[in-house]
Amino acid sequence: MTDIATLPPLEIRGHTPSVGANADHPMRIMTRRAAGLQGGAWDKGAAETVRGVFDSLADEWHTRESPERLAVVNDALERGADPLIDPSAARSGVAAEIGSGLGTYSGAISARFGSTLAVELSEEMQRLAHPSAATRILADGSMLPVTDGSLLGVVLINCFLFPQEIDRVLAPGGVLLWVNSSGERTPIHLSTDDVLAALPFETTGTQSRAGVGTWCALKRLA
Repeated sequence: MTDIATLPPLEIRGHTPSVGANADHPMRIMTRRAAGLQGGAWDKGAAETVRGVFDSLADEWHTRESPERLAVVNDALERGADPLIDPSAARSGVAAEIGSGLGTYSGAISARFGSTLAVELSEEMQRLAHPSAATRILADGSMLPVTDGSLLGVVLINCFLFPQEIDRVLAPGGVLLWVNSSGERTPIHLSTDDVLAALPFETTGTQSRAGVGTWCALKRLA
């Protein structure tokens, strides 16, 4: 069963794409590889390539932070994830923010869960990360250091989707939140249909736009 409702878009004044990626962008190709939607695979070489890119960008990554981008994430959490998770379960549950970068959004995620793991591949990003209540973990998102079925939430904000690992760690009833802050122009972009096609389990949920951003919130059914 796949039952995804489309909610009305949220206007965010002044929100414009921060990038202009298309299907040929190297990170877009890597995104589709990681999700199993295009030739090749995520392997040690891919991880090293991506780590190098984000290590090199870490010093200036803060220039990409903005109230408008935060508003996209907050909308995805408030209209997307929150209605799908029982508040009492969230208070004792564990979430993982994969590809947490500088931790720009970690506070908003941590406020909703008993414990939040901020997982990042780039050591430089982790070194420069903002203080937050999340526990920082340096790890490859395709090999999370958590037990099977232990996560109530997995949050991916402009990050790679690893379907088999999500299948392993996300508990039944848990929620996957996928956010692209610049919508289709985000380098690491998948449509909702792409995410659904990649996941090996059934879901229900919602999708929408916020400013130029896009998101979907998917609750695992089994």
